[in-house]
Order: sequence, then C-alpha cells, then structure tokens
Amino acid sequence: MSRLELSPSHFRLLADRAVDLCAKLLESLDTLPAFPKTSAAETTAAFDTPLPEAGMGASALDGLSDVVALCRPPSPRFYGYVLGSGEPVAAVGDLVASIVNQNNTAWRSSPAGITIERTVVRWLAEAIGCAGFTGSLTGGGSSANLMALAMAREAKLPSNEAGVPPNGTIYASAEVHMSIGKAAALLGLGHKAVRLIPVDDRFRMIPSELDRILAEDVRSGKRPVAVVATAGTVNTGSIDPLVEIGGIARKHGAWFHVDGAYGALAAMAVPEKFVGLNLVDSLSLDPHKWLYQPVDCGCLLYRDPAAARTAFSHSGDYTKTLSNDPIEGFAFFEESMELSRRFRALKLWLSLRYHGVEAFRNSIRGDLELAQQLAHNISMQPALEVLAPVELSAVCFRFTGGKNAAFTDAELNAKNAAILRKIIQRGNVYISNATIRGLFALRACIVNHRAKSDDMQLIVNETLAAAAEVVL
Repeated sequence: MSRLELSPSHFRLLADRAVDLCAKLLESLDTLPAFPKTSAAETTAAFDTPLPEAGMGASALDGLSDVVALCRPPSPRFYGYVLGSGEPVAAVGDLVASIVNQNNTAWRSSPAGITIERTVVRWLAEAIGCAGFTGSLTGGGSSANLMALAMAREAKLPSNEAGVPPNGTIYASAEVHMSIGKAAALLGLGHKAVRLIPVDDRFRMIPSELDRILAEDVRSGKRPVAVVATAGTVNTGSIDPLVEIGGIARKHGAWFHVDGAYGALAAMAVPEKFVGLNLVDSLSLDPHKWLYQPVDCGCLLYRDPAAARTAFSHSGDYTKTLSNDPIEGFAFFEESMELSRRFRALKLWLSLRYHGVEAFRNSIRGDLELAQQLAHNISMQPALEVLAPVELSAVCFRFTGGKNAAFTDAELNAKNAAILRKIIQRGNVYISNATIRGLFALRACIVNHRAKSDDMQLIVNETLAAAAEVVL
C-alpha cells in the first residue's frame, strides 16, 4: 500500500520547477493581457477531470502551466475591485508557512508563529496611528467585520448565554460594505437590524442624521449595538467623519467600529485623512489590499482584548493551554472565532522586513497620485465624465458621448455596461464597475504596486476604443 512519500531531493526538484514557472510569469507581466483569453468551456475542459486513482508523480506539475495561462495574471494593469497585486517576497513567506504547517492558534502549538503574528499586529496598529491596540489576522475584511460586531453585540447586548434579545440595531452609512449586513444576519440580529444613514455629496455618512436617527430609535425602544463608520467605501473610497461619528456613538452608548478594509492602511501615507481612527473600539483592515499581500490576509484591531475574550472564549479541555505565563499561555482561539488558523503573519513579516515600511508608504502615495492623474485624464475627454470625488484611489466615471449626445441615463447605463465587457474582452486593462446615484459607473481602483503613469492614459484610451466598438 503506497503512502504519501516525497524525499527532500524530489521536493527540491518540484519546487524548482514551480519557482521557475512563477519567475517566468513575473518576467512576462508587461506582455500578458490583463485578463486571460479564455472561456467557461476552455477552463472546464482543462480542470473538470476525473479524480486520479493512481498518482501522476512529477508530471502532475505539467498542469501548472495551464493554471498560470488561464488565471488572471497579477498584471500591472489590473484595476478591478479592491485587490492587492501580490507582492512576491510575501509569496516566499507563504511557501515557508505551508512547509512548516503551523496551527497558529496558541503559543504551545506555534511559538514562533504566535509571536510573529502578535508582533505584526502591533506593527500594523502603530503604523496607522493606533498604538496600543491588539488583535489578530483574519481571512479578510468580511471576517474581521463579523468578529468586530460579535464583540459589539456581546458588549452591548449580551447574547452568548441567553440568546439574542430583540431590537438590537447597527448603524452604518448607505455606502457600507455588504459584509455588515451579512454579519448582522449571522449574529442573529437580522438584515433589517442594520439602519442605513444618508450620505452627503461626497458619499460620507452625515453625522447629524446619525444622531437624529439614533435618538429616535432609542426613544422607540431599539437598542444600539454598534455604529459602523467606513474608512474607504468600496465604491468611491470615501472616508466618513470619524471624530464626529465616534462622539455620537459614545453619546448613545454604542460600540464604535470602523470598516477600514480598503482604506485604513492609507493612514500610513496620508494620516491627515484619517483623524479619529484611534478613537474606535475596533477596526478592520486588509493587508491583502493596500500592503499588496497575497490573499488571504485581513486584520482586526481592537482596543480591549477583554471584549474579545468575552465574545469568543469558549474552550474544551483539549484546548487548555496549561500555562499561566502571559506569553506561553496565550491563545488566539480565546480572542477569535477561529481555532485552526493559517500562519498568515509570516508572509507579511517577511515582506515588511525585506522592503521596510517606508517603501509601502511610498507605494501607497504613488497609487493615490495615479488616481488623481486618472481623474484628470478623464476630465480632459469631452466624451467621459468623473462621477464621484476621488478621495483615495477609486475613480468612478462613465462614457457620455459628449455634450451633444442625446443618450438617456438608462441608455448610458446599458452602453457603459457593454463598454466594460468590451474593455475586459480586449484584455489591455482590467477595471470593474459601481453604481453611483443610480448610474452605471466604470471603476478603476489603484492598489497595485506595479501600476505606472502611462497606464492611466491607457485606461482612458481603452474606454474610448471600447465605446467605438459598442453598438446599442
């Protein structure tokens, strides 16, 4: 009966092949399309195959060339969604993390892993002006937001023992990320427990409206659980007025959480845009966005670890740490919803050590400058218009055809959707979309350490070329 056997020398041969493939990919990024020339039929034919009964040996790696060819490459011209560009030094850390295969759940299961993660979390907190906060790395902003609101619910509406009382309410802007509604549902509060607060002309939550609605709700018997501000809305990158919102949350006895998954790490480069970030009870941020780390690598920071333990501590005898030492007895599973946890910190630790934090600050500043350049380039084209202020690095715009065009907004929505499909099909740049006041927007979001100034004009050129090909 065969077992899973692989000698160190054979591992080296396999790893050398894989590293060579990756190096060739990185060398060719400037010449590759921003999206692969593929189809559902092609990817299905390549990968939807029977489970092999017998091992293929080293020939199993032959399929990696198909994987690389049919994946979207980590292109310097990828500006879709809010997704970092995959910094290669971090990928080396990921390989080592997979080989040492730590369960980063308690010091006794991973002494170096736990210490490195706690160090990296401290670094992140200090870098964005939240020194003294603690926390943990997560799969992403959605899980960080869920954990933060679980802490808020237990702090303001204790439910772990008796169940969720009625009328618990979460307050967030109309631009809030969809993960907040999902978290409310998963926590037993329900989607309707999320009260959406109007935004101003810059898509920021209006504090006076928050205060008014909170006061009305309290009078009607609702129980405030949390106020969620956003530091970098997913559509436009807008930053809510954090100081004012934090004061209103405290006034009404609500937990103050900031969803900073997109924008909070930009506080490293432009702290003046994030005044009040250190006033929060909890904060989510995503190193796999604006620290360019390979997914997954999110983070939850919080002020009081006791609140995390109140929400998440529920352990069996098999997990007892058997130590009263504050370091050797530490366990992330007492402050997190995860038990088994990947050694996510190693890639971030290695990447930060290799480049230094100033290199990341400069890269973020570069992304911000490129976004402003793109907005300027768009404004110079009579057939295009910018649809929202550019606060961070998200640029929302659309094709209009110019002032003499006679399209209705409904026609322009359809035309711009078709333009987006054509842009992606052409493969020279990759952008995504958003809805801005009911209008279909083309959206370029620059969180890419490989981005170049010339690419900003390329986005404009590709939009105009795609528009010329679209017939509606």
